[in-house]
Amino acid sequence: MPLKIPRLTRAAAGSLLLALLTLGTAHAAGAPVDIEEMTSPELQARIAAGTTTILVPIGGTEQSGPHMVLGKHNVRARVLSDEIARRLGNAVVAPVMAYVPEGAIHPPAAHMRFTGTISIPDATFESLLEATARSFKQHGFRDVFFLGDHGGYQKSEQRVADKLNREWAKDPSCRVHALLEYYDVTQTAFVETLKKKGYSPAEIGTHAGLNDTALALAVDKSLVRADVLAQGAQFDAAHGVHGDPRRATAEVGQLGVQEIVNTSVAAIQRATAVKR
Repeated sequence: MPLKIPRLTRAAAGSLLLALLTLGTAHAAGAPVDIEEMTSPELQARIAAGTTTILVPIGGTEQSGPHMVLGKHNVRARVLSDEIARRLGNAVVAPVMAYVPEGAIHPPAAHMRFTGTISIPDATFESLLEATARSFKQHGFRDVFFLGDHGGYQKSEQRVADKLNREWAKDPSCRVHALLEYYDVTQTAFVETLKKKGYSPAEIGTHAGLNDTALALAVDKSLVRADVLAQGAQFDAAHGVHGDPRRATAEVGQLGVQEIVNTSVAAIQRATAVKR
């Protein structure tokens, strides 16, 4: 005798189907990718419908010379992670981590020598990354990616990913990835692109120079003080600048943005395609 499905169950199933269809339509129409903009049931429905990858953008609150705001890394990490998630189609974005290691606090070292920089110990940062990944595993995400916009903590990302993947080796439900390609491309392919366009290594620099400033301009011009940039003064190591940002433009920075997004999307697709 065939099993009779209760009317309530049919109705519930119909509601779930309608919700999933609506979700698909909303996603195609530009639904938010940031989990901060969703309710808990909305996110749960997204995961059930196949959005099982979450990107964890990592920024940092640090000085970037007299011409760029302290939150440059945070804005850049958020905007680029959002674009990467949209390109992937099956990913959402966690809140930006704005508190990262930036050097000794007392006596101050590295960026901590400049007003406004916030620093936390490496161990604290790694604990934060670990707890974040464990939280998302609990909620049903299958792949957690750390996207770090700052060079100083890339090894910490990898250590946490390695630790959790060893612990979860016999549990295929979730993996953690340190997406080092996201940052590496800004120091390799984008630098080569800038050189081909006639910019010197001294201009490109390593912090708050042309490379860094152009990327900030491409993401959000308000991150850069145009009047200070035009003055052309105080662009040296004593003022937190390693490079020369004066010729930076949003158009040049957009080349770097494209390389970051394209490289990251390809790396994530490769990583998530691995069967387990």
